[in-house]
Amino acid sequence: MLSRITDFTTDLKRRRTVRDFDDRPVDRAIIEQAIQAAGSAPSGANHQPWHFSVIVDADKRKALREAAEAEERAFYEGKAGDEWLEALRPLGTDADKPFLETAPVIIAVFAQKRGGVSVEDSKKNYYINESVGIACGFMLAALHQAGLVTLTHTPNPMRFLNEVCDRPLDEKAYMLIVAGHPTPDATVPEHALIKKSLDDISGWV
Repeated sequence: MLSRITDFTTDLKRRRTVRDFDDRPVDRAIIEQAIQAAGSAPSGANHQPWHFSVIVDADKRKALREAAEAEERAFYEGKAGDEWLEALRPLGTDADKPFLETAPVIIAVFAQKRGGVSVEDSKKNYYINESVGIACGFMLAALHQAGLVTLTHTPNPMRFLNEVCDRPLDEKAYMLIVAGHPTPDATVPEHALIKKSLDDISGWV
């Protein structure tokens, strides 16, 4: 057991957020396996309050980028506040998001207010944010296991994603997960390599 968890931890610690994506395609079966991994996550009352929309249409990806960059420009031009912008500065991020058109896989994750164990159900869902967050973590781990790099993107607000993905208005866009292969010259900011120690993030009582 210790050997298995050590190997898993060592591999997962190699995962990095990448912003420079190659347009090389990814086999659909790989993405479907990652979605199934995400769908196996625990959830409140086992209602599985999530939907994963894989955006492949070129026009939709263009519309997605335009809408996301409009929100990002507002963010970087003052909406974020000085403290938030200062925290982001070491990562070198800005309002330009070319990866939304370049990367071969864009997965829009939606959180559902109502549902159930069957898609026909319309019951109240519980612990929605917690459940969908765990599912996203499972997906990131699965995509990394497949040998892909990822980026999580959360422009705010994301209501435009309901229209882009043809999802009901009572679903809330939760996160964009960008996945694919890195460009040959892709880099990772040194700031992103700083991780807190075991002692810093845990305690025994």
